[in-house]
Amino acid sequence: MSILRMIYLALAVWGAIHPMYYFIQWFSQNGFDIRGMVDAWHVNAASSGLVWDLTIAAIALTVWIVAEVAVRRNWLALVAIPATFCIGVSCGLPLYLFLRSAPVK
Repeated sequence: MSILRMIYLALAVWGAIHPMYYFIQWFSQNGFDIRGMVDAWHVNAASSGLVWDLTIAAIALTVWIVAEVAVRRNWLALVAIPATFCIGVSCGLPLYLFLRSAPVK
């Protein structure tokens, strides 16, 4: 495995673990309340801006993944889409880059 692929994989793991730490903390304090979490994301203009920034980035990444999978037929790369929306762009993007950079058979 190339060094670049290892970096992508490390970033994907970090991008999964680090945000989940904060999500789990929030859920332990507030219960499993998705609606409450979404309300907390929009507590002020700065956090709303970040939510929309990440939402637009997630949609753009999804469009890119779908377009590339249609051409490259790398169906495994589709797992980056649920990773993006369930965990975040910090996991989905490096995961997709890791899967995309696999040697062609």
